[in-house]
Amino acid sequence: MGIFNGINASSSALTAQRLRMDVTSSNLANADSTRGRLVDGEWEPYRRKMVSMSPNQSEFSSFLQQAKAKSSSTAGEGVKIDGIIEDQSPFKQVYEPDHPEADEDGFVEMPNVDPLKEMVNMMSATRSYEANITSMNASKNMMLKALEIGRGQ
Repeated sequence: MGIFNGINASSSALTAQRLRMDVTSSNLANADSTRGRLVDGEWEPYRRKMVSMSPNQSEFSSFLQQAKAKSSSTAGEGVKIDGIIEDQSPFKQVYEPDHPEADEDGFVEMPNVDPLKEMVNMMSATRSYEANITSMNASKNMMLKALEIGRGQ
């Protein structure tokens, strides 16, 4: 295990959580956008987006093999972003007959964004970001202490 593995894992998580916060912010900003994109000549409401993440080393068996072989190559490689996916849940139907996008029955298709769910997601991403900052600072402090010990105060 290298000296920077902990910092590298935390930095990949920081990048992923930052993207998660950005996507959540976009969802909140577009929670009322009835014109998200043009599909077959008609406007479709904004569709909620989510960040898909996975571990850089996805198989548990690979960790198990490394432990058996007492390998020190990669004890944890952080997280990778698989992509940004769209939530395929149906749009909300809201009765607003005066809305310019209302159909003949007075219903408007609204985005499938739930502000409460987005705020919980934002808080979770923020807490994860803070935890990774704390982990990175702890790794940095341990390296500094190791240098002090090596210097022989």
